[in-house]
Amino acid sequence: MRALVVTSVGVTCAAALALPLATPAASAPAPHSASARPPSTSPEAPGAGPPSAQAEAATAEATTREASAPSEARSAAEPAGSTQSLPLAPLATPSNRVAGAPAAQGLPQRDARPFSLVGVVWDDAEAELHGTVQVRTRATGTTRWSDWQDVETHNAEHAADLGSAEREGRTVRGATAPLWVGDSDGVEVRVRPEAPDPQDRAATSVPLPEGMRLELVDPGEGPGEGGAEGPGEKPGEGSGESTGEDAAPEPARGAPAGRAAAVPAGFAETPPTAAVLPEVLTAETAAASAVNAELAELGATVIPALSRAQTLESVELAQGAKPYIGPRPGIVTRKGWGADEKLREKNFAYTKTVKAAFVHHSATGNNYTCKQAPSVLRSIYRYHVKSSGWRDFGYNFAVDKCGNIYEGRAGGVTKAVLGAHTLGFNSNTMGIAVLGSYASTNPPAAAVTAVSKLTAWKLGLFGGNPKGKVTLVSGGSNKYKAGVKVKMNVISGHRDGFATECPGARLYKKLGTARTSSAKLQGR
Repeated sequence: MRALVVTSVGVTCAAALALPLATPAASAPAPHSASARPPSTSPEAPGAGPPSAQAEAATAEATTREASAPSEARSAAEPAGSTQSLPLAPLATPSNRVAGAPAAQGLPQRDARPFSLVGVVWDDAEAELHGTVQVRTRATGTTRWSDWQDVETHNAEHAADLGSAEREGRTVRGATAPLWVGDSDGVEVRVRPEAPDPQDRAATSVPLPEGMRLELVDPGEGPGEGGAEGPGEKPGEGSGESTGEDAAPEPARGAPAGRAAAVPAGFAETPPTAAVLPEVLTAETAAASAVNAELAELGATVIPALSRAQTLESVELAQGAKPYIGPRPGIVTRKGWGADEKLREKNFAYTKTVKAAFVHHSATGNNYTCKQAPSVLRSIYRYHVKSSGWRDFGYNFAVDKCGNIYEGRAGGVTKAVLGAHTLGFNSNTMGIAVLGSYASTNPPAAAVTAVSKLTAWKLGLFGGNPKGKVTLVSGGSNKYKAGVKVKMNVISGHRDGFATECPGARLYKKLGTARTSSAKLQGR
Protein backbone atom coordinates (compact mmCIF):
# COMPACT_ATOMS: atom_id res chain seq x y z
CA MET A 1 0.00 0.00 0.00
CA ARG A 2 1.17 3.51 -0.63
CA ALA A 3 2.03 5.74 2.27
CA LEU A 4 -0.47 8.51 2.98
CA VAL A 5 0.47 12.01 4.01
CA VAL A 6 -2.18 14.41 5.31
CA THR A 7 -1.48 18.06 4.61
CA SER A 8 -3.02 19.28 7.86
CA VAL A 9 -2.71 18.09 11.44
CA GLY A 10 -5.64 16.92 13.53
CA VAL A 11 -8.26 16.26 10.84
CA THR A 12 -11.47 15.07 12.47
CA CYS A 13 -14.95 14.03 11.38
CA ALA A 14 -17.42 16.85 10.78
CA ALA A 15 -19.82 17.99 13.47
CA ALA A 16 -23.27 16.42 13.49
CA LEU A 17 -24.98 19.66 12.46
CA ALA A 18 -24.01 21.79 9.47
CA LEU A 19 -22.77 25.30 10.09
CA PRO A 20 -24.41 28.23 8.27
CA LEU A 21 -23.51 28.27 4.62
CA ALA A 22 -21.62 31.11 3.00
CA THR A 23 -21.56 32.08 -0.63
CA PRO A 24 -18.22 30.86 -2.05
CA ALA A 25 -15.81 33.38 -3.45
CA ALA A 26 -15.57 33.44 -7.21
CA SER A 27 -12.59 31.61 -8.62
CA ALA A 28 -10.19 33.50 -10.83
CA PRO A 29 -10.22 32.35 -14.45
CA ALA A 30 -7.35 30.04 -15.30
CA PRO A 31 -6.21 28.28 -18.45
CA HIS A 32 -7.41 24.81 -19.35
CA SER A 33 -5.65 22.27 -17.18
CA ALA A 34 -2.50 20.81 -18.59
CA SER A 35 -3.39 17.45 -17.05
CA ALA A 36 -6.62 17.29 -19.02
CA ARG A 37 -6.88 16.57 -22.72
CA PRO A 38 -4.89 18.87 -25.07
CA PRO A 39 -6.71 21.43 -27.21
CA SER A 40 -7.98 20.10 -30.51
CA THR A 41 -5.94 20.70 -33.62
CA SER A 42 -8.56 19.16 -35.88
CA PRO A 43 -9.68 20.96 -39.04
CA GLU A 44 -13.06 22.60 -38.87
CA ALA A 45 -16.16 21.01 -40.31
CA PRO A 46 -17.80 23.09 -43.03
CA GLY A 47 -19.30 26.06 -41.27
CA ALA A 48 -18.32 24.66 -37.87
CA GLY A 49 -15.94 27.25 -36.53
CA PRO A 50 -16.49 30.98 -36.56
CA PRO A 51 -13.80 33.31 -37.94
CA SER A 52 -10.79 33.71 -35.68
CA ALA A 53 -11.75 37.23 -34.61
CA GLN A 54 -15.20 36.04 -33.56
CA ALA A 55 -13.69 33.06 -31.76
CA GLU A 56 -11.33 35.32 -29.84
CA ALA A 57 -14.18 37.64 -28.87
CA ALA A 58 -16.35 34.72 -27.75
CA THR A 59 -13.51 33.25 -25.74
CA ALA A 60 -12.89 36.59 -24.05
CA GLU A 61 -16.59 36.84 -23.21
CA ALA A 62 -16.79 33.33 -21.78
CA THR A 63 -16.24 32.73 -18.10
CA THR A 64 -14.08 29.81 -17.03
CA ARG A 65 -14.71 28.37 -13.59
CA GLU A 66 -11.66 26.39 -12.49
CA ALA A 67 -11.65 23.72 -9.80
CA SER A 68 -9.42 25.57 -7.36
CA ALA A 69 -5.76 26.64 -7.40
CA PRO A 70 -3.56 26.61 -10.52
CA SER A 71 -2.29 23.17 -11.47
CA GLU A 72 1.23 23.76 -10.26
CA ALA A 73 -0.07 24.46 -6.73
CA ARG A 74 -2.51 21.55 -6.63
CA SER A 75 -1.97 18.36 -4.70
CA ALA A 76 -1.51 15.18 -6.68
CA ALA A 77 -4.58 13.93 -4.81
CA GLU A 78 -6.83 16.54 -6.44
CA PRO A 79 -7.97 16.04 -10.07
CA ALA A 80 -8.05 18.92 -12.50
CA GLY A 81 -11.15 20.05 -14.32
CA SER A 82 -12.78 23.19 -15.66
CA THR A 83 -16.06 24.75 -16.73
CA GLN A 84 -16.49 27.05 -19.72
CA SER A 85 -19.54 29.28 -19.26
CA LEU A 86 -20.73 30.84 -22.52
CA PRO A 87 -23.55 33.44 -22.61
CA LEU A 88 -26.32 32.64 -25.09
CA ALA A 89 -27.47 35.18 -27.66
CA PRO A 90 -30.58 35.60 -29.83
CA LEU A 91 -30.53 33.40 -32.92
CA ALA A 92 -31.56 34.47 -36.40
CA THR A 93 -35.32 34.89 -36.61
CA PRO A 94 -37.02 32.18 -38.75
CA SER A 95 -39.37 33.36 -41.47
CA ASN A 96 -42.33 31.53 -39.91
CA ARG A 97 -41.92 33.01 -36.44
CA VAL A 98 -45.16 34.23 -34.89
CA ALA A 99 -45.22 38.00 -34.39
CA GLY A 100 -44.51 38.94 -30.78
CA ALA A 101 -43.19 35.49 -29.85
CA PRO A 102 -39.91 35.40 -27.84
CA ALA A 103 -36.79 34.86 -29.93
CA ALA A 104 -34.86 31.64 -29.69
CA GLN A 105 -31.41 31.83 -28.12
CA GLY A 106 -28.27 29.80 -28.58
CA LEU A 107 -24.81 29.68 -30.11
CA PRO A 108 -23.79 28.80 -33.68
CA GLN A 109 -21.22 26.06 -34.24
CA ARG A 110 -17.99 27.05 -32.56
CA ASP A 111 -14.73 25.65 -31.26
CA ALA A 112 -14.20 25.13 -27.54
CA ARG A 113 -11.63 23.75 -25.19
CA PRO A 114 -12.21 20.03 -24.54
CA PHE A 115 -15.33 19.14 -22.53
CA SER A 116 -17.49 16.07 -21.94
CA LEU A 117 -20.76 17.31 -20.37
CA VAL A 118 -23.10 20.17 -21.21
CA GLY A 119 -26.00 22.00 -19.60
CA VAL A 120 -27.73 25.38 -19.61
CA VAL A 121 -28.08 27.57 -16.52
CA TRP A 122 -29.81 30.90 -15.86
CA ASP A 123 -29.91 33.57 -13.16
CA ASP A 124 -33.18 32.92 -11.28
CA ALA A 125 -33.44 29.48 -9.64
CA GLU A 126 -37.19 29.98 -9.28
CA ALA A 127 -37.72 30.62 -13.01
CA GLU A 128 -38.66 27.69 -15.22
CA LEU A 129 -37.50 27.16 -18.77
CA HIS A 130 -40.64 26.64 -20.85
CA GLY A 131 -39.21 25.41 -24.11
CA THR A 132 -36.68 23.01 -25.58
CA VAL A 133 -32.90 22.83 -25.37
CA GLN A 134 -30.89 20.96 -27.99
CA VAL A 135 -27.14 20.61 -28.52
CA ARG A 136 -24.78 19.27 -31.15
CA THR A 137 -21.16 18.48 -30.35
CA ARG A 138 -18.03 17.64 -32.30
CA ALA A 139 -15.88 14.70 -31.24
CA THR A 140 -12.40 15.85 -30.22
CA GLY A 141 -9.82 15.60 -32.97
CA THR A 142 -12.39 14.95 -35.72
CA THR A 143 -14.73 16.84 -38.02
CA ARG A 144 -17.64 14.62 -36.97
CA TRP A 145 -20.65 16.39 -35.49
CA SER A 146 -23.34 14.59 -33.57
CA ASP A 147 -27.04 14.79 -34.32
CA TRP A 148 -29.12 17.22 -32.28
CA GLN A 149 -29.61 15.89 -28.76
CA ASP A 150 -32.36 16.93 -26.36
CA VAL A 151 -31.40 18.27 -22.94
CA GLU A 152 -33.88 17.66 -20.12
CA THR A 153 -35.23 21.07 -19.14
CA HIS A 154 -37.37 20.11 -16.13
CA ASN A 155 -34.69 19.89 -13.47
CA ALA A 156 -35.86 22.23 -10.67
CA GLU A 157 -37.18 19.28 -8.67
CA HIS A 158 -33.60 18.05 -8.16
CA ALA A 159 -32.61 20.67 -5.60
CA ALA A 160 -32.31 21.66 -1.97
CA ASP A 161 -35.58 22.28 -0.13
CA LEU A 162 -37.16 25.73 -0.19
CA GLY A 163 -36.02 27.85 2.73
CA SER A 164 -33.05 25.60 3.50
CA ALA A 165 -29.61 27.00 4.22
CA GLU A 166 -28.25 25.46 1.04
CA ARG A 167 -30.84 27.21 -1.09
CA GLU A 168 -30.92 30.56 0.71
CA GLY A 169 -27.27 30.93 1.69
CA ARG A 170 -25.75 30.50 -1.78
CA THR A 171 -26.09 31.89 -5.28
CA VAL A 172 -28.25 29.09 -6.65
CA ARG A 173 -29.10 29.14 -10.37
CA GLY A 174 -31.80 27.63 -12.50
CA ALA A 175 -30.45 24.76 -14.59
CA THR A 176 -31.32 22.04 -17.05
CA ALA A 177 -30.25 18.49 -16.35
CA PRO A 178 -26.65 17.91 -17.47
CA LEU A 179 -26.03 15.80 -20.60
CA TRP A 180 -22.97 13.59 -21.07
CA VAL A 181 -21.66 14.00 -24.63
CA GLY A 182 -18.21 12.45 -24.39
CA ASP A 183 -14.86 13.98 -25.32
CA SER A 184 -15.71 16.99 -27.50
CA ASP A 185 -14.16 20.26 -28.72
CA GLY A 186 -16.97 21.88 -30.68
CA VAL A 187 -20.55 22.81 -29.78
CA GLU A 188 -23.78 24.29 -31.11
CA VAL A 189 -26.86 24.97 -28.98
CA ARG A 190 -30.39 26.23 -29.54
CA VAL A 191 -33.03 27.09 -26.95
CA ARG A 192 -36.53 27.57 -28.30
CA PRO A 193 -39.44 28.95 -26.28
CA GLU A 194 -42.56 26.87 -25.96
CA ALA A 195 -45.14 27.82 -28.60
CA PRO A 196 -48.51 29.04 -27.30
CA ASP A 197 -51.58 26.87 -27.67
CA PRO A 198 -52.97 27.65 -31.15
CA GLN A 199 -56.48 26.90 -29.86
CA ASP A 200 -56.21 29.60 -27.21
CA ARG A 201 -56.21 33.04 -28.81
CA ALA A 202 -55.34 34.69 -25.50
CA ALA A 203 -52.33 32.45 -24.91
CA THR A 204 -48.85 33.94 -25.24
CA SER A 205 -45.38 32.45 -25.13
CA VAL A 206 -43.54 32.53 -21.84
CA PRO A 207 -40.22 34.39 -22.18
CA LEU A 208 -37.06 32.39 -21.77
CA PRO A 209 -35.24 32.89 -18.44
CA GLU A 210 -32.75 35.74 -18.24
CA GLY A 211 -29.02 35.23 -18.11
CA MET A 212 -28.88 31.89 -19.91
CA ARG A 213 -25.42 30.39 -20.32
CA LEU A 214 -24.10 27.20 -21.84
CA GLU A 215 -21.90 25.25 -19.42
CA LEU A 216 -19.20 23.03 -20.93
CA VAL A 217 -17.70 20.79 -18.27
CA ASP A 218 -14.34 19.05 -18.46
CA PRO A 219 -14.15 16.43 -15.68
CA GLY A 220 -10.36 16.26 -15.67
CA GLU A 221 -8.65 12.97 -14.92
CA GLY A 222 -9.34 10.73 -11.95
CA PRO A 223 -7.37 8.00 -10.16
CA GLY A 224 -5.57 5.75 -12.60
CA GLU A 225 -6.94 7.52 -15.68
CA GLY A 226 -4.62 8.37 -18.51
CA GLY A 227 -7.17 9.83 -20.88
CA ALA A 228 -10.86 9.81 -21.52
CA GLU A 229 -12.68 7.78 -24.10
CA GLY A 230 -14.24 9.78 -26.89
CA PRO A 231 -17.74 9.71 -28.31
CA GLY A 232 -16.62 7.17 -30.88
CA GLU A 233 -16.13 4.65 -28.08
CA LYS A 234 -19.61 4.93 -26.61
CA PRO A 235 -21.74 1.82 -26.32
CA GLY A 236 -24.87 1.69 -28.44
CA GLU A 237 -28.31 2.58 -27.26
CA GLY A 238 -30.62 -0.06 -25.79
CA SER A 239 -30.40 -1.59 -22.35
CA GLY A 240 -26.99 -0.05 -21.78
CA GLU A 241 -25.71 -3.29 -20.28
CA SER A 242 -22.02 -3.90 -20.58
CA THR A 243 -19.80 -6.91 -20.04
CA GLY A 244 -16.18 -7.88 -19.91
CA GLU A 245 -13.53 -5.31 -19.08
CA ASP A 246 -16.14 -2.55 -19.22
CA ALA A 247 -17.87 -3.92 -16.11
CA ALA A 248 -15.90 -1.73 -13.73
CA PRO A 249 -14.24 1.68 -13.70
CA GLU A 250 -10.50 2.05 -14.03
CA PRO A 251 -8.60 0.14 -11.33
CA ALA A 252 -8.75 1.98 -8.03
CA ARG A 253 -5.90 2.10 -5.60
CA GLY A 254 -5.56 2.29 -1.85
CA ALA A 255 -8.07 -0.34 -0.67
CA PRO A 256 -7.80 -1.26 3.03
CA ALA A 257 -4.86 -3.46 3.92
CA GLY A 258 -5.66 -7.08 4.69
CA ARG A 259 -9.04 -6.97 2.95
CA ALA A 260 -8.04 -7.87 -0.58
CA ALA A 261 -10.53 -10.76 -0.76
CA ALA A 262 -13.38 -8.35 -0.15
CA VAL A 263 -12.36 -5.84 -2.80
CA PRO A 264 -14.49 -6.14 -5.98
CA ALA A 265 -12.83 -7.17 -9.22
CA GLY A 266 -11.39 -4.19 -11.01
CA PHE A 267 -10.44 -2.49 -7.75
CA ALA A 268 -7.25 -4.33 -6.94
CA GLU A 269 -4.63 -3.10 -4.52
CA THR A 270 -1.27 -1.87 -5.74
CA PRO A 271 0.88 -4.97 -6.44
CA PRO A 272 3.47 -5.67 -3.69
CA THR A 273 6.27 -5.23 -6.21
CA ALA A 274 5.17 -1.74 -7.19
CA ALA A 275 7.18 1.23 -5.98
CA VAL A 276 5.79 2.69 -2.74
CA LEU A 277 5.15 6.38 -3.35
CA PRO A 278 3.73 8.81 -0.81
CA GLU A 279 0.41 10.34 -1.73
CA VAL A 280 -0.52 13.77 -0.47
CA LEU A 281 -4.05 14.10 0.91
CA THR A 282 -5.37 17.61 1.25
CA ALA A 283 -7.26 18.50 4.41
CA GLU A 284 -10.53 18.41 2.43
CA THR A 285 -9.82 14.97 0.98
CA ALA A 286 -8.76 13.62 4.36
CA ALA A 287 -11.93 14.99 6.01
CA ALA A 288 -14.18 13.39 3.37
CA SER A 289 -12.38 10.10 3.88
CA ALA A 290 -12.22 10.27 7.68
CA VAL A 291 -16.03 10.11 8.04
CA ASN A 292 -15.78 6.56 6.67
CA ALA A 293 -12.90 5.63 8.98
CA GLU A 294 -14.79 2.73 10.58
CA LEU A 295 -15.25 1.12 7.16
CA ALA A 296 -11.96 1.75 5.35
CA GLU A 297 -8.56 3.30 5.94
CA LEU A 298 -7.86 6.97 5.30
CA GLY A 299 -7.59 7.63 1.59
CA ALA A 300 -9.22 4.35 0.52
CA THR A 301 -10.80 4.34 -2.92
CA VAL A 302 -13.16 1.46 -2.17
CA ILE A 303 -15.19 0.43 0.86
CA PRO A 304 -15.12 -3.37 0.53
CA ALA A 305 -18.23 -5.54 0.50
CA LEU A 306 -19.05 -7.67 3.53
CA SER A 307 -21.14 -10.78 3.94
CA ARG A 308 -24.37 -10.43 5.92
CA ALA A 309 -22.74 -12.09 8.92
CA GLN A 310 -19.80 -9.70 8.75
CA THR A 311 -22.18 -6.77 8.36
CA LEU A 312 -24.17 -7.72 11.45
CA GLU A 313 -20.95 -8.08 13.44
CA SER A 314 -19.89 -4.59 12.38
CA VAL A 315 -23.00 -2.78 13.68
CA GLU A 316 -24.38 -2.32 17.16
CA LEU A 317 -27.95 -3.52 17.51
CA ALA A 318 -30.30 -2.55 20.31
CA GLN A 319 -30.97 -5.41 22.73
CA GLY A 320 -33.74 -7.60 21.36
CA ALA A 321 -33.75 -5.87 17.96
CA LYS A 322 -34.11 -8.07 14.89
CA PRO A 323 -31.09 -7.73 12.58
CA TYR A 324 -32.88 -6.80 9.37
CA ILE A 325 -29.80 -5.40 7.63
CA GLY A 326 -28.57 -6.48 4.22
CA PRO A 327 -24.91 -7.27 3.52
CA ARG A 328 -22.82 -4.18 2.95
CA PRO A 329 -22.11 -3.76 -0.77
CA GLY A 330 -18.78 -2.58 -2.15
CA ILE A 331 -18.83 1.20 -2.57
CA VAL A 332 -16.45 3.34 -4.61
CA THR A 333 -15.56 6.30 -2.41
CA ARG A 334 -15.36 9.94 -3.48
CA LYS A 335 -11.60 9.48 -3.53
CA GLY A 336 -12.15 6.49 -5.83
CA TRP A 337 -14.08 8.41 -8.46
CA GLY A 338 -11.82 11.45 -8.16
CA ALA A 339 -13.96 14.09 -6.44
CA ASP A 340 -12.18 17.42 -6.08
CA GLU A 341 -12.96 18.09 -2.42
CA LYS A 342 -12.03 21.76 -2.74
CA LEU A 343 -15.13 22.37 -4.86
CA ARG A 344 -17.72 21.53 -2.21
CA GLU A 345 -18.83 23.38 0.91
CA LYS A 346 -16.31 22.59 3.65
CA ASN A 347 -18.77 21.48 6.33
CA PHE A 348 -21.04 18.45 6.10
CA ALA A 349 -24.81 18.69 6.57
CA TYR A 350 -26.90 16.01 8.26
CA THR A 351 -30.54 15.19 8.80
CA LYS A 352 -31.95 13.19 11.74
CA THR A 353 -32.42 9.76 10.18
CA VAL A 354 -33.04 7.88 6.92
CA LYS A 355 -36.67 6.82 6.62
CA ALA A 356 -36.87 6.37 2.87
CA ALA A 357 -34.86 6.19 -0.34
CA PHE A 358 -35.80 8.13 -3.49
CA VAL A 359 -34.59 6.58 -6.74
CA HIS A 360 -33.71 8.90 -9.64
CA HIS A 361 -32.20 8.70 -13.07
CA SER A 362 -29.51 11.28 -13.79
CA ALA A 363 -31.04 12.08 -17.23
CA THR A 364 -27.49 12.47 -18.55
CA GLY A 365 -28.06 9.97 -21.37
CA ASN A 366 -26.94 6.37 -21.81
CA ASN A 367 -23.92 6.98 -24.03
CA TYR A 368 -21.26 6.25 -21.47
CA THR A 369 -19.16 3.21 -20.69
CA CYS A 370 -18.75 2.00 -17.13
CA LYS A 371 -15.08 2.95 -17.28
CA GLN A 372 -16.27 6.49 -17.96
CA ALA A 373 -18.68 6.51 -14.99
CA PRO A 374 -16.18 8.25 -12.64
CA SER A 375 -15.75 10.99 -15.28
CA VAL A 376 -19.53 11.31 -15.55
CA LEU A 377 -19.72 11.69 -11.76
CA ARG A 378 -16.98 14.32 -11.65
CA SER A 379 -18.80 16.23 -14.39
CA ILE A 380 -22.17 16.11 -12.62
CA TYR A 381 -20.47 17.11 -9.35
CA ARG A 382 -18.83 20.12 -10.96
CA TYR A 383 -22.10 21.05 -12.71
CA HIS A 384 -24.02 20.84 -9.42
CA VAL A 385 -21.52 22.97 -7.49
CA LYS A 386 -19.93 25.42 -9.93
CA SER A 387 -22.77 25.81 -12.44
CA SER A 388 -25.92 25.31 -10.33
CA GLY A 389 -24.52 26.74 -7.07
CA TRP A 390 -25.16 23.75 -4.78
CA ARG A 391 -23.00 22.94 -1.78
CA ASP A 392 -21.99 19.49 -3.09
CA PHE A 393 -23.02 16.64 -5.36
CA GLY A 394 -26.81 16.44 -5.05
CA TYR A 395 -27.38 12.69 -4.59
CA ASN A 396 -26.27 10.56 -1.64
CA PHE A 397 -25.29 7.66 -3.88
CA ALA A 398 -24.96 6.86 -7.58
CA VAL A 399 -25.18 3.58 -9.48
CA ASP A 400 -23.83 2.98 -12.98
CA LYS A 401 -25.21 0.66 -15.66
CA CYS A 402 -22.84 -2.14 -14.60
CA GLY A 403 -24.06 -2.08 -11.00
CA ASN A 404 -21.10 -0.28 -9.43
CA ILE A 405 -22.16 1.79 -6.40
CA TYR A 406 -20.57 5.18 -5.68
CA GLU A 407 -20.51 7.43 -2.64
CA GLY A 408 -22.22 10.69 -3.50
CA ARG A 409 -22.57 13.72 -1.22
CA ALA A 410 -19.78 13.85 1.38
CA GLY A 411 -20.44 13.14 5.04
CA GLY A 412 -20.13 9.38 5.47
CA VAL A 413 -21.94 6.50 3.76
CA THR A 414 -23.42 5.16 7.02
CA LYS A 415 -24.68 8.57 8.17
CA ALA A 416 -27.89 10.51 7.50
CA VAL A 417 -26.35 13.03 5.10
CA LEU A 418 -28.70 15.79 3.92
CA GLY A 419 -28.87 15.75 0.13
CA ALA A 420 -30.37 17.94 -2.62
CA HIS A 421 -32.17 15.35 -4.71
CA THR A 422 -35.94 15.49 -4.10
CA LEU A 423 -37.32 19.00 -3.64
CA GLY A 424 -39.58 18.96 -0.59
CA PHE A 425 -38.38 15.61 0.74
CA ASN A 426 -34.64 15.87 1.33
CA SER A 427 -35.00 15.67 5.13
CA ASN A 428 -34.78 12.18 6.63
CA THR A 429 -34.30 10.51 3.23
CA MET A 430 -31.53 9.55 0.84
CA GLY A 431 -31.29 9.94 -2.92
CA ILE A 432 -29.89 7.34 -5.32
CA ALA A 433 -29.16 8.35 -8.91
CA VAL A 434 -28.92 5.63 -11.56
CA LEU A 435 -26.65 7.10 -14.22
CA GLY A 436 -28.53 7.29 -17.49
CA SER A 437 -31.95 8.14 -18.93
CA TYR A 438 -34.71 5.59 -18.50
CA ALA A 439 -37.90 7.12 -19.86
CA SER A 440 -37.90 4.82 -22.89
CA THR A 441 -34.88 2.59 -22.21
CA ASN A 442 -34.95 -0.35 -19.83
CA PRO A 443 -32.48 -0.04 -16.94
CA PRO A 444 -29.87 -2.81 -16.87
CA ALA A 445 -30.61 -5.60 -14.40
CA ALA A 446 -27.23 -4.96 -12.75
CA ALA A 447 -28.27 -1.39 -11.88
CA VAL A 448 -31.60 -2.49 -10.37
CA THR A 449 -29.78 -5.17 -8.37
CA ALA A 450 -27.33 -2.57 -7.08
CA VAL A 451 -30.24 -0.39 -5.90
CA SER A 452 -31.60 -3.43 -4.03
CA LYS A 453 -28.25 -4.14 -2.37
CA LEU A 454 -27.63 -0.54 -1.40
CA THR A 455 -31.09 0.01 0.09
CA ALA A 456 -31.08 -3.33 1.94
CA TRP A 457 -27.94 -2.22 3.75
CA LYS A 458 -28.42 1.53 4.22
CA LEU A 459 -32.11 1.45 5.11
CA GLY A 460 -31.40 -1.51 7.39
CA LEU A 461 -28.96 0.60 9.40
CA PHE A 462 -31.90 2.86 10.27
CA GLY A 463 -34.53 0.12 10.73
CA GLY A 464 -36.20 0.65 7.34
CA ASN A 465 -38.30 -2.08 5.72
CA PRO A 466 -37.87 -1.87 1.92
CA LYS A 467 -41.38 -3.24 1.37
CA GLY A 468 -42.96 -0.97 3.97
CA LYS A 469 -44.59 2.45 4.03
CA VAL A 470 -43.45 5.60 5.78
CA THR A 471 -44.97 9.01 6.52
CA LEU A 472 -42.91 12.01 5.46
CA VAL A 473 -43.59 15.72 5.92
CA SER A 474 -43.32 17.78 2.75
CA GLY A 475 -41.03 20.79 2.72
CA GLY A 476 -42.98 22.15 -0.25
CA SER A 477 -43.16 20.92 -3.85
CA ASN A 478 -45.43 21.16 -6.88
CA LYS A 479 -47.22 18.03 -5.68
CA TYR A 480 -47.50 18.55 -1.91
CA LYS A 481 -47.64 21.84 -0.02
CA ALA A 482 -45.22 22.49 2.84
CA GLY A 483 -46.28 20.78 6.05
CA VAL A 484 -48.47 18.13 4.40
CA LYS A 485 -47.93 14.60 5.73
CA VAL A 486 -47.52 12.08 2.92
CA LYS A 487 -47.54 8.28 3.12
CA MET A 488 -45.03 6.78 0.70
CA ASN A 489 -43.17 3.58 -0.04
CA VAL A 490 -39.90 3.27 1.84
CA ILE A 491 -38.30 2.87 -1.59
CA SER A 492 -39.98 5.48 -3.78
CA GLY A 493 -39.36 7.04 -7.15
CA HIS A 494 -38.72 10.77 -7.45
CA ARG A 495 -42.14 11.20 -9.10
CA ASP A 496 -43.81 10.04 -5.88
CA GLY A 497 -42.77 13.29 -4.20
CA PHE A 498 -42.81 15.68 -7.15
CA ALA A 499 -44.73 15.91 -10.44
CA THR A 500 -41.86 14.83 -12.68
CA GLU A 501 -40.92 12.10 -15.16
CA CYS A 502 -37.94 11.09 -13.00
CA PRO A 503 -36.75 8.35 -12.59
CA GLY A 504 -38.13 7.55 -16.03
CA ALA A 505 -41.09 5.24 -16.69
CA ARG A 506 -38.94 2.16 -17.35
CA LEU A 507 -36.89 2.49 -14.15
CA TYR A 508 -39.97 3.36 -12.10
CA LYS A 509 -41.58 0.07 -13.15
CA LYS A 510 -38.59 -1.82 -11.72
CA LEU A 511 -38.93 -0.39 -8.20
CA GLY A 512 -41.30 -3.18 -7.15
CA THR A 513 -38.60 -5.70 -8.02
CA ALA A 514 -36.04 -3.64 -6.11
CA ARG A 515 -38.26 -3.54 -2.99
CA THR A 516 -38.78 -7.30 -3.00
CA SER A 517 -35.11 -8.10 -3.55
CA SER A 518 -34.00 -5.55 -0.95
CA ALA A 519 -36.31 -7.04 1.69
CA LYS A 520 -35.01 -10.56 0.96
CA LEU A 521 -31.44 -9.36 1.37
CA GLN A 522 -32.45 -8.03 4.80
CA GLY A 523 -33.74 -11.46 5.75
CA ARG A 524 -37.41 -10.52 5.75
